[in-house]
Amino acid sequence: MNTQRVFASVAAAAIAALTLSSCQAAPATEGGVTGAKSDLHACMVANSGNIQDRSFNQAVHESLEAAKTEYGIQTSETVSQSPDDYTTNLDAMANAGCDYIVTVGWELADATKAAAAAHPEIAYSIVDEIVEGDNVRSIVHDTAQAAFLAGYLSAGLTKTGTIGTFGGGNQPPVTVFMDGYQAGMEYYNKAKGKDIKLVGWDAKTQKGSFTDDFTNSSTARTVAAGLISQGADIIMPVAAQAGEGAVMAAKEHGDDIGIVWVDADGYNLLADDMKPYLVTTVEKHMKPAILEVMKSKIDGNFTGGNTVGTLENEGVGLAPYHDWDSKVPAELRAEIDDLKAKIASGEIKVESQSSPKIA
Repeated sequence: MNTQRVFASVAAAAIAALTLSSCQAAPATEGGVTGAKSDLHACMVANSGNIQDRSFNQAVHESLEAAKTEYGIQTSETVSQSPDDYTTNLDAMANAGCDYIVTVGWELADATKAAAAAHPEIAYSIVDEIVEGDNVRSIVHDTAQAAFLAGYLSAGLTKTGTIGTFGGGNQPPVTVFMDGYQAGMEYYNKAKGKDIKLVGWDAKTQKGSFTDDFTNSSTARTVAAGLISQGADIIMPVAAQAGEGAVMAAKEHGDDIGIVWVDADGYNLLADDMKPYLVTTVEKHMKPAILEVMKSKIDGNFTGGNTVGTLENEGVGLAPYHDWDSKVPAELRAEIDDLKAKIASGEIKVESQSSPKIA
């Protein structure tokens, strides 16, 4: 169990939300609303992953932490231990006086929709899924665009001619990364006349390697080791905290293996001994979107709808290369920058059947 403000049980959620996660007003600063006290109570209901999942749960948690400093709000958080907890946790948050509730993960879509309908006075967001409702702002990301850049980068860096990827589950928020990764590799092959191969995923059949778990690093290590045995020397795990197993497999094999992290910059989240293996991260920039929604609620002009992160609006992107910076040739670096601009402008279309579908 995490040591952060995670409720010990759903039965205690309503009480804990009122007592464990409150914060004091941040100190006032010059030049804006930063530090101004707001009576907004912002709450988070996570899926069955941990708050500190080195991935999107942690990114949403850090967005709430940033809102404390920015707006002086009160926050509460809870993790769902199973699907049976989704509705219970959402009810507990509503009963605890939450004004804004963000749910994390496509699995919470139905529960979020029902909760929003039952509590029209509360503003809701859901990350990684679209839920319709006048009081729901869905926050989704077309990560295929940024993963395309990672696929091109990996194809340009591989020494074996093989790269790999695997997921925590065969579901759209996962496979959208994998589709984009393959597309970027294929674009590299066409542009360079190469034959770099991808193991662990086939976008055409939508089949590949999965751990069916987002927390078990042991399973992920086994899957990653299998991809390494097939020749992959750059691997992108799309498996949240379980993805640490891919770094473990890389460490066991040697320093010739690189890992592409996802969701939030892994270099800032993983243990120091894992950092040298991180090539980059395919990021979802969730914090600006969540802060904007909270600000609109504070200002009284919140509206429902959809926020879609793209390369054009900087809602997705690649993290810095960090320890791999010297390993990325200047020519390849420039090509990545050029591709980013062309995708953002629409000159290059990155398509995935798992990309967010906005009516």
